[in-house]
Amino acid sequence: MESGQLPVWRGLGLLGRAAESPPLGPGGCERRLLWAASLLCVLLDLQLPGLLAAGQAEIENHLEMGRKLLAAGQLAEALSHYHSAVESDPKNYLTYYKRATIYLAMGKFKSALPDLSKAIELKPDFLAARLQRGIILLKQGSSQEAKQDFEAVLKSNPDNTEAQSQLARVSEVEFSMQEARTAFQRKNYLGAISILDRVIEISPWDPESKELRSECHLFLGDYNKAILDLKPTTRLRNDNRVAFLKLSKLYYNLGEHEESLNQVRECLKLDQDDKECFSHYKQVKNLSKQLESAEEHVKAQRYEEAIKKYKAAVKTEPNVAIYTTKAKGHICHCLTKSKRPREAIDVCTEAHQLDPRNVFILRDRAEAYILNEEFEKAVEDYQEAKEFDGENEELKEGLERAQKLLKQSKKRDYYKILGIRRNANKQEIIKAYRKLAQQWHPDNFQSEDEKKEAEKKFIDIAAAKEVLTDPEMRQKFDSGEDPLDPENQQGGAGHQHHWPFEFNPFGSGNFHFKFHFN
Repeated sequence: MESGQLPVWRGLGLLGRAAESPPLGPGGCERRLLWAASLLCVLLDLQLPGLLAAGQAEIENHLEMGRKLLAAGQLAEALSHYHSAVESDPKNYLTYYKRATIYLAMGKFKSALPDLSKAIELKPDFLAARLQRGIILLKQGSSQEAKQDFEAVLKSNPDNTEAQSQLARVSEVEFSMQEARTAFQRKNYLGAISILDRVIEISPWDPESKELRSECHLFLGDYNKAILDLKPTTRLRNDNRVAFLKLSKLYYNLGEHEESLNQVRECLKLDQDDKECFSHYKQVKNLSKQLESAEEHVKAQRYEEAIKKYKAAVKTEPNVAIYTTKAKGHICHCLTKSKRPREAIDVCTEAHQLDPRNVFILRDRAEAYILNEEFEKAVEDYQEAKEFDGENEELKEGLERAQKLLKQSKKRDYYKILGIRRNANKQEIIKAYRKLAQQWHPDNFQSEDEKKEAEKKFIDIAAAKEVLTDPEMRQKFDSGEDPLDPENQQGGAGHQHHWPFEFNPFGSGNFHFKFHFN
């Protein structure tokens, strides 16, 4: 300890004894308090240099740690040290400036501005802070305030090239914004967009220029680009409920009801009593519930329930065409899956007219045509769908199957032989077989020609029953392959054909049939 300094505890002891000493005559109390106060000032004066030195060392330590962490890219950790430095020395303009640089590195320009302003307040001739603040203000679109900062820098340092360059940018932004507004008023939206592109390049955090460009995209019918410009403005403006509601409506009109719901919820977070947002929220919520319920029914293969929900959704939102189009496309799918080909074809055709490039609608109508045994039309739909999406494996496989079925239909069609639909169940197949087998029994005919014709039909009827009651063979046939065609037997390794009756088709004389109707 330096000579002349007293330890704090000794000074406090002296002060305590001075307070306890008896008064020395009239006015002794006042003299004693004055003496004690004087002694305290002396003690504090003796201790202050040491306290200040310790505090400064701590500040320097925080600044050094902040610098190292910043260099290592650990921005959040660096920021905490700069917070401590500012709290320890709120009158040091450099600590504010250094903390502002961390905020800028983190992309938090709004937080950097108050620190830069505080640094300038503490040191008005701090040109680095003023220049940096002007750059941020210009990026925000606050051109007049930015201009004042750049002019202040140039007043102190006329040769500052950065300030000169930024001041020229201020003039360019102000002139360009005026030109863009004029172009917009004249409905020259493409021209306005071209001008605003440059403005936004210089002032990327300016909400006004982005909002104006968004409006231009809307008038040109490009909703997606309008959304891209409008979305950032929800962060660039405080309490921007107008933007959230507009975004919600844009997504809604695009058929993206889930994202529409997300955006309108953000609006209600800012003010749950906002009438316009709440009204729109109820509409979107109701439609979303119906569509989500329909999708769940489709996943569970409850197609009838799904169709009801899609029809209800159309009633909920009859004015936005995309929901009608989507609903008809989904109903088309459900009817096809329900094996109601005639209804499916009608609805799919309506949906195709509304959305002619939708490959899923074409696929579903093709499947409905297959169920309705209109194979040529099925091939046409699959070919059209493949033109829109040539890499889709499902469409490639569907086209191949439709082509096989078309080729097959020109040969032997087991469904036609029995006179049943392609979605017939096993009981219907057996019933049709029994009826035809009895009708075309060769013993029912007298002449040789009639018997030969009956024999041929009887063989076909029996083959149809054999194929369509065997799940494996029926699946092959439905895929376009005749399991009884010798060409498909691959050297005899395929399924062997065992007739359900006994006769010699190449002999002459009487036929002796033994029917097995099981």
